[in-house]
Amino acid sequence: LQRMGRSFMLPIAVLPAAGILLGIGSSLTNEAMIKTYHLGAILGDGTLLHILLVIMNKVGSAIFDNLPLIFAVGVAIGMAKREKETAALSAMIAFFVMNVSISGVLEITGKILEDGSPAPDVLSGTITSVCGISTLQMGVFGGILVGLGVAALHNRFGKISLPSALSFFGGSRFVPILSTVVYLFVGILMYFIWPVIQNGIYALGGLVTSSGYAG
Repeated sequence: LQRMGRSFMLPIAVLPAAGILLGIGSSLTNEAMIKTYHLGAILGDGTLLHILLVIMNKVGSAIFDNLPLIFAVGVAIGMAKREKETAALSAMIAFFVMNVSISGVLEITGKILEDGSPAPDVLSGTITSVCGISTLQMGVFGGILVGLGVAALHNRFGKISLPSALSFFGGSRFVPILSTVVYLFVGILMYFIWPVIQNGIYALGGLVTSSGYAG
């Protein structure tokens, strides 16, 4: 658990910088703020400072929007005992495989339309776009699930020996291959498991908001 906690610190370390960029960029490009303090000449649309602040805002947003992937790679690096770069690559591959698998099941079951948008009967907020993939809204939990799982596979099979004909795929090279296969099925499984967890989160949120000051 201590190692797991330390592994979380690597992706968390980037959040203050992202928060500062997002906070400064969004607040200083707010039209109401610019008009209130008469800063149009300095921060108005088209000024050099405005362009820089818009870019800062987008950079900060990009980090927060991709936190699941950042956590997947960061946790895998922190939990891997050796050859951490292989664990990082495997985690990134597994993250995409898992979300594409979920997306495939969502398309087959009609939860996602041909244009990639959620079907009308799907509860708002349950499906999101992750790196351009329409998948379930698992947030950072999805990244942590990938990071911990891939690190466990990496630590267990990172030194595996295969027959001579397949020796090239032995050792650390075996981990990305194994992670791809494992997380293909994890993605299919999460299609059935995560909605139950998601409904529990929604129910808990509803309970908190409906219970007044106590909540």
